[in-house]
Amino acid sequence: MFKLFLVLFNFLILLTLFCFSQAEAEERIQVKDIRYYELPQALRVVVEISAVTEFVKGELKNPDRLFLDIKNSILNKELKKEYQVNDPVVSKIRVGQFNFNTVRIVFDLKKSDYEFKIIQLEDPVRIVIDIYSHGNIRTPKKSEEKESKITLKRKIVIDPGHGGKDPGAIGPTGLKEKDVTLDIALKIRDILKNDPLFEVILTRDKDVFIPLNERTEIANKVEADLFISIHTNASPNSLARGIETYILNWTDDEEAIRVAARENAISVKRMKQLKDELGFMLASLEREAKRDSSVKLAGYVHNSIINSLKNSFLRNDNGVKQALFYVLVGAQMPSCLLEVSYISNPEEERLLSQDSYRMKIAQSIGEGIKNYFMKTDQIKKVKYTKHVSSTNRTNLNKTKKTNL
Repeated sequence: MFKLFLVLFNFLILLTLFCFSQAEAEERIQVKDIRYYELPQALRVVVEISAVTEFVKGELKNPDRLFLDIKNSILNKELKKEYQVNDPVVSKIRVGQFNFNTVRIVFDLKKSDYEFKIIQLEDPVRIVIDIYSHGNIRTPKKSEEKESKITLKRKIVIDPGHGGKDPGAIGPTGLKEKDVTLDIALKIRDILKNDPLFEVILTRDKDVFIPLNERTEIANKVEADLFISIHTNASPNSLARGIETYILNWTDDEEAIRVAARENAISVKRMKQLKDELGFMLASLEREAKRDSSVKLAGYVHNSIINSLKNSFLRNDNGVKQALFYVLVGAQMPSCLLEVSYISNPEEERLLSQDSYRMKIAQSIGEGIKNYFMKTDQIKKVKYTKHVSSTNRTNLNKTKKTNL
């Protein structure tokens, strides 16, 4: 009888330990997938995980390595353990289960003169690592500069917001944001496709879901000259109306935070938490995301929309603002996000359902894009004009005032 008791007791202990270890394993998040993109100016690595978690970054010497420890995590056993990379800074990416609660990703480096940034995003949850040479700019050869001036064709990436399983905002009678934005984007492509100066690329040309981070990756891969994301606004206040345009930056404006939180599919509380997490990244946006050029792009496109619609549709001009939109993070070219009307407003939903209104918006965005390139090219020509004779100096000064 005593022996039977011991057997049962030992069995219960083993069962308890097994259940405890299983519970612990289930509590750990999973590192589901690892992807990398060899962009023109950086190596981008996207680590897809099952939930938000803490991570620690560090650097090792002899040889030079950068590592990322993902806490409370377990590695998907189907993932490759090594990735050979064709990059100026990184030679190899190695992945492994460092200990019971930590997955470690190691970047074997070719040189110590490099920079990196790491950000955790949601929907889907992922950690994005950008590694690039110090300065992050490849200087073109003289022959490349000469060729680019002859064969220059502007690449424009238009991003119709939402899509697929993500309908975006839905109006009082059921009009979906994803359908409106796709129709406007297709119209812009049709309007500009016959212009030899432009090549228009859409992040989606049908009703499919594309994660926010992959949208700017499309633009970066094709080395686009600009990126525009199209959306319709929404508010609990059904009287809210008008058109507003955003560039990427932090803001303390509550309404701008609310709009960004909705487009990012996260809570306002989480949006405010991001300020500290992304502070280091936002500090470099002026250099990396061409903030000044983004301001100009947003201004030309916004003014074009307002001027086009003010007579026939009497839209409210809500101005150019700034907020932290995930879809703009990582863009390596001038970028902006358009909120082209409030789909939550019954009157504006009715307008957005009309083909003529959407066509007006598309035409005005196309004109804004043309104005941006025309005016910025003129400014560059004036800025770099050399050996100005005294007889032409007066005319040149007049040109500067006009362009600026």
